[in-house]
Amino acid sequence: MSQPRPTIPVDGAVTLPARPENLPIDPQATALIVVDMQNAYASQGGYLDIAGFDIGGAAAVIDRIAVLVETARKAGVQVVFFQNGWDAGYVEAGGPGSPNWWKSNALKTMRERPELEGKLLAKGTWDYALVDRLQPQAGDIVIEKPRYSAFYNTALDSMLRARGIRSLAFCGIATNVCVESTLRDGYHREYFGVLLEDATHQAGPAFLQEATVYNVEKFFGWVSNTADFCGAIGQTPPRT
Repeated sequence: MSQPRPTIPVDGAVTLPARPENLPIDPQATALIVVDMQNAYASQGGYLDIAGFDIGGAAAVIDRIAVLVETARKAGVQVVFFQNGWDAGYVEAGGPGSPNWWKSNALKTMRERPELEGKLLAKGTWDYALVDRLQPQAGDIVIEKPRYSAFYNTALDSMLRARGIRSLAFCGIATNVCVESTLRDGYHREYFGVLLEDATHQAGPAFLQEATVYNVEKFFGWVSNTADFCGAIGQTPPRT
């Protein structure tokens, strides 16, 4: 006789259609994690565009995230925006003793093109700013992060736990770097992570996006999409 599948206990849950199985989530214990939707990563003339990466799919992702953010606010889902970058002198980026100094493509681009120094991913610049379409409102959380994972050297974990948040729905850029890094770190902190695959962007070969979707679905969380997430959280009254 086959054993019944275990169910995830969630108070006030709605059912989110997802892979590899549907996921019960409580909208009031869920956060929409908007990763690095900055001019640097999503706008023409930003860092990725300057460095030669393909940002052609970013516009469609911005449209979907705008829908997600609006729906999340109405449903009482906590919206969290992240901005990746460093101080104007790049002290926070680390020197040659940091792997970030060696691996960050933004830092490497500026070393190759010194005229860009202070313009790419520096706080206070247009490049660092969130895109015009996705601006925080009262009640949203905005967190600056100096590395790929939003859990690294930030107050994210304590802010989420203080609000009783258990489930994290991820959208943003870049799927296989900052999005996946943060979702993985969340998994190890006992958060239920959901990748909204049509609301993430990967500036590179399609197999990179596919690899992250596989990793999340198989090992680290669940995979859903914009329409299903909005449909699920829209079933409950807003947070009071």
